[in-house]
Amino acid sequence: MATKLKRHEYIGLRKRCIEMHEQGVINASIAVALGRAPSWVSNTIRKYREEGIVALEGKRAPGATPKISAEQVKELITELEKGPVAHGFNGELWTRKRINLVIERMFGKSYDESQVGRILKKAGWSRQKPQSKARQQRPGEVKRWKQESLPAIKKKHGKKDR
Repeated sequence: MATKLKRHEYIGLRKRCIEMHEQGVINASIAVALGRAPSWVSNTIRKYREEGIVALEGKRAPGATPKISAEQVKELITELEKGPVAHGFNGELWTRKRINLVIERMFGKSYDESQVGRILKKAGWSRQKPQSKARQQRPGEVKRWKQESLPAIKKKHGKKDR
């Protein structure tokens, strides 16, 4: 069985196959020299005759058909911009699991959570780190606590200011 080659290696093999064929080398000898089956040599030569040099490049695999269309992704982003609370979640943090639930509700499709991030990245959304301080925090109260309560706590426990 032939080893798995990279795309550029296959292209090189196909080109070498055509070169050898044009030099008059018989298909069986080409197959042995390139480590390919005789049918591979015949198919390569046939495709070259039908399609020309383009046939030697090969075709890229198209990949899986998306479950939701580009238009549906735009609709999804519009909905996500309303925030998680608007979709019945507690807190203002989107997670892949939550987004996947929204996709399911809107379009009846479900993704593996690892793919949700890929979809969002294509749509221009990036991972965000939640803020480290509470939004409800009152700056005046924090300042007062740091000036009055914190020194008393440190004094009680014998700790010096740093």
